[in-house]
Amino acid sequence: MQLRVKLNLKTGSFIAISGESGSGKSTLLRILAGLEEATGEISVGDAQWQGKNFLLPPQKRDIGFVFQDYALFENMNVLENLLFVVKDKALAEELLELTHLSALKNRYPNTLSGGQKQRVALCRALMKRPKLLLLDEPLSALDPKIRTQLQGDILKLHKRFKTTTLMVSHDPSEIYRLAESVVLLDKGFVQEVTTPKKLFLKTQGSQKFALQGEIVEIISVDVIFIAVVAIGQQLVEVVLDRHEAKMFHAGDSVKVSTKAFAPTLTKLL
Repeated sequence: MQLRVKLNLKTGSFIAISGESGSGKSTLLRILAGLEEATGEISVGDAQWQGKNFLLPPQKRDIGFVFQDYALFENMNVLENLLFVVKDKALAEELLELTHLSALKNRYPNTLSGGQKQRVALCRALMKRPKLLLLDEPLSALDPKIRTQLQGDILKLHKRFKTTTLMVSHDPSEIYRLAESVVLLDKGFVQEVTTPKKLFLKTQGSQKFALQGEIVEIISVDVIFIAVVAIGQQLVEVVLDRHEAKMFHAGDSVKVSTKAFAPTLTKLL
């Protein structure tokens, strides 16, 4: 797959990268970090990171990178993990305070929960005060409650340090809460650059909402049928008539929409 991207990002902004699996989201972050080769130009502020016959190595790029798997040093406690990057104890203490980790600074990673580990990884990524913070679905492995708490921490840190941030995410609510703009990728191309509100709150006619999900089961109840649809972490029941029930099957990807509070299903091809 070719990745063809041309973007101009505002310094200090928070940008979400969205799109289907395989659209090039993580590849884009790895190219910005210098972890994958590509042709083209990358400039951050007045510094050129990539150009014709020029490639700045990853260790010289002013970035912070947070992955799904934390990548903490198990033989170092929380504070030592941060100070390994830069010997700035005042900054480390401030980051730990902002993310509610001060009481855990002497603990080792194997004694922390997943959410606590990801907070440490986020703090460590900001220790160099990077020009660019790259977040590759850092919250996807966490349960919804912890995920929401971490979103709040990310937003707090972004407002405090004003670091230009690119975050890969599949979660519309996460993107809506955190990002100022969204880059929508499709098969390696930029399909759209817009705001979360315009992307996720589009309406057609009298339609009130439209959410994508998957049919888990279709249940027969007297003379009606009920489609059980998984949407994110929730299950939604939608009433079908006999004719509609014949059109849908378990495993179908569908769009759940509503007009005047009466949900309807539309099969996604």
